[in-house]
Amino acid sequence: MTFTEQFLAEAAEILRQIDGAAVERMAAVLAESREAGGRLFILGVGGSAANASHAVNDFRKICGFEAYAPTDNVSELTARTNDEGWAGIFDSWLRVSRLTPRDALLIFSVGGGNLEQNVSPNLVAAVQFAKSVGARVTGIVGRDGGYTAQHADACVIVPTVNASHVTPHAEAFQAVIWHLLVTHPALKRAQTKWESVR
Repeated sequence: MTFTEQFLAEAAEILRQIDGAAVERMAAVLAESREAGGRLFILGVGGSAANASHAVNDFRKICGFEAYAPTDNVSELTARTNDEGWAGIFDSWLRVSRLTPRDALLIFSVGGGNLEQNVSPNLVAAVQFAKSVGARVTGIVGRDGGYTAQHADACVIVPTVNASHVTPHAEAFQAVIWHLLVTHPALKRAQTKWESVR
């Protein structure tokens, strides 16, 4: 088997193992937040930050959800990192945004955050702040899901089928699942362009 065949076989196995009920719960939680007039804050670092930016577009344009990614504002992100430290960049951003119980977070992360190992402490702080104000927390994460999976209202864990490929599969399947969500009848409001072209 070539590397390409192996990698694609792993992706196919992940698709077979994804918990569809968890995706349905996430669609319901997000729909409830939007219908209550809530906003969606999509958080991620590294490749997950790039995914967050793309997902903001889709949730806004296709689902009519007021959505934001703090990492899209590089000036504020770097100022907060420089002045306040990396661990607080997201919760301080959410405080200025006046996060409310109607709002929701969507966490994109390979590990979901782990304070003991000092991995993505900024995501952990954001989840803690969101829970403290009663906002809903959702996530698409890899491995065991870390802090996000432990405390989210709805979370999809991308199954680990090869421990050597956790990061690429987790970040790739973030895209698969958010595209599923913005296409889900509970969330979709606008037709996508190519599907509307006859």
